[in-house]
Amino acid sequence: MLISIAYILFSGLLLGFLCKKIKFPSLFGMILAGIIIGPHVLNCIDTSILSISTEIRKIALIIILIRAGLKLDFNDLKKVGRPALLMCFLPATFEVLGMVILAPRLLSISILDAAVLGAVIGAVSPAVIVPRMIKLIDEGYGTHKGIPQMILAGASVDDVFVIVLFTTFTSLAQGGDASIRSFINIPVSIVLGILGGVLAGYLLVIYFNRFHLRDSVKVMIILGISFVLTFFEDKWGHIIPFASLIAVMALGTMIKRQKQELAVRLSSKYDKLWVAAEIFLFVLVGASVEIGSLKTAGVSAIILVLLVLIFRMAGVFICLIGTRLEAKERLFCMLAYTPKATVQAAIGGLPLAMGLACGNIVLTVSVIAIMLTAPLGAFAIDLTYKKYLTRQ
Repeated sequence: MLISIAYILFSGLLLGFLCKKIKFPSLFGMILAGIIIGPHVLNCIDTSILSISTEIRKIALIIILIRAGLKLDFNDLKKVGRPALLMCFLPATFEVLGMVILAPRLLSISILDAAVLGAVIGAVSPAVIVPRMIKLIDEGYGTHKGIPQMILAGASVDDVFVIVLFTTFTSLAQGGDASIRSFINIPVSIVLGILGGVLAGYLLVIYFNRFHLRDSVKVMIILGISFVLTFFEDKWGHIIPFASLIAVMALGTMIKRQKQELAVRLSSKYDKLWVAAEIFLFVLVGASVEIGSLKTAGVSAIILVLLVLIFRMAGVFICLIGTRLEAKERLFCMLAYTPKATVQAAIGGLPLAMGLACGNIVLTVSVIAIMLTAPLGAFAIDLTYKKYLTRQ
């Protein structure tokens, strides 16, 4: 296991550095490193790590979302208002609709199979988007209009919405019924997640005020509480709808709201943790990519992924109608809301494991979506934010 960890760190660092040198997003190099050392090429990663790959990636996501919460100003988010709410579900809805319209024609699959495929592809990647929006907040680009805050919040809730759709559509594909309760659970899980995170953050601030602890200890306590919140969703989420990742971000936001100087210090600690977490996250995403699926991918699947992105961008455009954003700022939001990686890597293979007829197609298109949109979306953000956004 230890040598596998060394392979992950060294290959991720090396290829990430090389990509930076050629002005390409480092995450592309990390994903490529995962493909090369993964089970489908060199097979250098121990099976004991691969078996807990999902948990490791979730830890990295938790670190990202804590960072996001510690940097997210709730007052700035309130200023954005309606567009921030619409960004949580409207772009994903447009993308699923685009998949239902186009996939039966391009891939010769049924409308229900297209809906399952749309529910997998429709989620954006917080792993790609959140670190970049945090960078924009730190540098002050677009913050006075709440642009990075809006995208950051929307990307976190978007996944909850899409995963509920995925659960519903796969149930139908297996011969079950669509439950109205599953759709009602979407807003309930979001509200309970926010309330749970706010309560945890408030209690932590009281605890930190009462007991003098080193910031490093506080970092570990916050991580532990975040793991408990995630465990609660995994264990009892089918009984009590609870969006744990939103709760994690709300926890960080509450700490910032109650004690801003503490949030600044903790944020710098999590910035350092993210250096290693990012490598593990994207290398393991790459390791989960099925090379066989890439080989069988046709031009139609690639065209499909690109076309449904247009539907998603149209959804973002509609969300921004009536705002005071300039045309170039709207274009930035549309480009920034396209990357996909973590959700597709996590659930792309589930329809195949369920024995659904569309399983192979869903896995293939998921792999294409990761390889196309993760680097291109990250590249688009990195290339345009200084040109399209105003620095405060």
